[in-house]
Amino acid sequence: MQVSTIILAAGQGTRMVSNLPKVLHPVNGKPLILYSIQAAKAAGSNRPVVVIGNGADEVKKTVGDEAIFVYQEKRLGTAHAVMAAERALSEFTGLILVIAGDMPLLTPETLNRLIGCQQDNSGPFAMLTVHSEDSRGFGRVLRGMNGEVRAIVEESQATSVEMKINELNVGAYCFSSDWLWAALKNIELSPTGEYFLTDLVSIAVSDGKKVQAIVLENEEESLGVNNRIHLSDAERIIRRRVNESHLLAGVTMADPNLVYIEEGVKIGKDTILFPNTRLTGKTEIGEGCEIGPNTIIDNSKIGDHCHLLASVIECAVIEDNVEMGPFCHLRKGAHLGSGVHMGNFGEVKDSFLASGVKMGHFSYIGNATIGENVNIGAGTITCNYDGEHKYSTEIGEGAFIGSDTMLVAPLKIGKGAKTGAGSVVTHDVPDGEVVAGVPARKLKGK
Repeated sequence: MQVSTIILAAGQGTRMVSNLPKVLHPVNGKPLILYSIQAAKAAGSNRPVVVIGNGADEVKKTVGDEAIFVYQEKRLGTAHAVMAAERALSEFTGLILVIAGDMPLLTPETLNRLIGCQQDNSGPFAMLTVHSEDSRGFGRVLRGMNGEVRAIVEESQATSVEMKINELNVGAYCFSSDWLWAALKNIELSPTGEYFLTDLVSIAVSDGKKVQAIVLENEEESLGVNNRIHLSDAERIIRRRVNESHLLAGVTMADPNLVYIEEGVKIGKDTILFPNTRLTGKTEIGEGCEIGPNTIIDNSKIGDHCHLLASVIECAVIEDNVEMGPFCHLRKGAHLGSGVHMGNFGEVKDSFLASGVKMGHFSYIGNATIGENVNIGAGTITCNYDGEHKYSTEIGEGAFIGSDTMLVAPLKIGKGAKTGAGSVVTHDVPDGEVVAGVPARKLKGK
């Protein structure tokens, strides 16, 4: 049977104390709403219907084509939000999953259990519950003498006796679509001025229909994000899940609590991650590397057996057996060939350093192509920008660039050429020639 999903994401999120819509707050680098969308799709759902309200344009821009959007003009409760999705699903006749956009810890496996439960249920819907001493504002599940679900009481309306119940409504449901749309019309306005989706339990029970409940085995899946404390809790749990998956795949972490890895990052076996390492975006790291401590790698590809200490690497490519750091910076477009060595405080941008290049500390290489086995002395700078345009520098294989050399682009240094320490090179240098001075000139007899 086909499944469609309604994701409730119209809330104000006032407890976040933020200008950003609640469902767009990031957890481990990804907005909350995307966790709900991806979990629903992984559970076999059609393209989800997202009910939006507060910050609607921002949510649509972030989610893009991943969902269908419906707008809840007045925020009159969870049942009213589901009603807003009826037009988008009016011709759908399968099962309808309803989840919140602020619950990033619900797994596809749990949603599959919920869907499977309703497929086997003779009644109109199934729901998730959890046993917890921390209610976090969830409604209480009332059961009858035989353990059947009889009603859900919202915390704001619960009596002192009902408040002691520790079985809570998680807020995830799977409905038979034909029953849902008719039953929603029978929900009455609550004393607080809202239409509660939880009233569907008592409506079903009063009609003699069975509501099935699945109790979550892992309480942490029920965490909804309503404030910054909840957000940090979700961050910690998701990071732990991600790190554990890498640990089981052969990656070593000196302290997993101090390693930050976004979903989608790929890491080869026998790589060691030291504390305060952060791997983000579509980063790929090969086997047998040592990364960190204090290293940031974003959207970059790292080869095998690289040692990267206390450095920042952004949108770059590093081939095998590269050593760099501490305090190096690879910016967008940097590409280090195999066996390259970068000393501390080196920076590379939009440049290719061929295999065997040794780049001394306190050097900057920008818009350059460096041949194999070139030695770049400490303090070398490619002067590639004149205030309006950027120009390229080319250095041939085997060249030796003396310490504190200024290479004023556009410029070409030939194979095996050398520059003296402190030179300012303003003209091309032929193969094998030695230049020095300010401006640099050919040394006689060299």
